[in-house]
Amino acid sequence: MLSGAVFCNMEDLYINPKISIPSGCLNMSYSRSSGPGGQHVNKLNTRVSIFLDVRRCSCFSEAQKRTVSTILKNRMDKQGVLQVSSQQYRSQMANRDAALRRMAELIAAAIKPKRRRKKTRIPKSVIEKRLRDKKRRSRTKQHRSNPPNTE
Repeated sequence: MLSGAVFCNMEDLYINPKISIPSGCLNMSYSRSSGPGGQHVNKLNTRVSIFLDVRRCSCFSEAQKRTVSTILKNRMDKQGVLQVSSQQYRSQMANRDAALRRMAELIAAAIKPKRRRKKTRIPKSVIEKRLRDKKRRSRTKQHRSNPPNTE
């Protein structure tokens, strides 16, 4: 976590019709943004980081917790806390909304069930057409060769 950061809670985070993360599970911190901005960037805490402890959040089932932890493991620390930050805007509120939106998108994508691939068979007509074309090509090449001597 960042030193000197301010923490506060906010409203619930809507993921999909079945899942909504209560505000008690989310923590938010503000810090100074990096990059250009002149004097403005040196005096305002516009960068927003949102933290979600996936293991302790009661809105996920155990299977969902495992899925989120494996898919989003690069964004989590060793304690299982998911972190999303935003500093692209100059206002704190815009960065907060962007970070909340990004967290909701990440979790929704991780929880969405993956569709299994259905095995398909090559139709018989396609196989037959391929063999016909091969035979036609073979005959064409045979006719190009020199005719045998018939003496």
